[in-house]
Amino acid sequence: MFSQTRAEGEPPRTMAPLSELEPEAARRVAAVLTDIDDTITTDGRLPAAAYAGLERLHESGLRVVPVTGRPAGWCDLIARFWPVDGVVGENGAFSFRYDHGAKTMHRRFFAGEAERADNRRRLDALAQTILAAVPGAALAADQPYRIADLAIDVCEDIPPLPQSAVDTILRLFAEAGATAKLSSIHVNGWFGTYDKLAMARRLLDAELGIDAERAPGRVLFVGDSPNDEPMFRAFPVSVGVANIRRVAARMSHLPAYVTRGEGGAGFVELAEHLLAARAQAGAA
Repeated sequence: MFSQTRAEGEPPRTMAPLSELEPEAARRVAAVLTDIDDTITTDGRLPAAAYAGLERLHESGLRVVPVTGRPAGWCDLIARFWPVDGVVGENGAFSFRYDHGAKTMHRRFFAGEAERADNRRRLDALAQTILAAVPGAALAADQPYRIADLAIDVCEDIPPLPQSAVDTILRLFAEAGATAKLSSIHVNGWFGTYDKLAMARRLLDAELGIDAERAPGRVLFVGDSPNDEPMFRAFPVSVGVANIRRVAARMSHLPAYVTRGEGGAGFVELAEHLLAARAQAGAA
């Protein structure tokens, strides 16, 4: 059988079918980190089966943490109402974890309040530059609910922009000194050195007692797009839902495994695989 075992930081040469994720490796996983858009959603909707997969993973004892580019407003709701142990939002700008017993939200931000306010002013000015330079581009509909980044819609609520326009947006962010990442629906840009991985590690260590740097094999990440590359690079047990094949040629770090299904169906496939491995251990 093909083996996809690799050291942290070593990109896989190809993506193995999820079925080749061995039960022993699956059972070592203590936390499931998951992107949201086009990973647990399908065509912009959250299928009931995917939400049930989140709940079943959580109820099995696994720590479940969405790691997303979506805004703070959404993440507050997700932390409170979804069957999760926390959420990382705006590509790593913050993490939220809701303590249901104490009825308290634990919020961690990568940057301080004054720095966030200054960055907001710079990003608002940059937004005007980008919209003037790229015909057809628009602010993401969820921009009013964001704290730390600027999201430019490239296909969610507008006709898909050509690749040349997307490249121009990425270039304008870079010329302004901002970090920019392309997701399946937006170009997200921010000022700062953080990313999804840095804040996910902080949340896991400080809130959930998992040292993801020393024991990366205890964490599984599943995603679908280029802004997930830091996560694919860091975690040996990384999974792409099948739609990642559409952007794989533009990526330097692919996930180790890939599902048969796209979007939410792929996430359900992953949940079933992990739950089966855990059930097998319990029956032994």
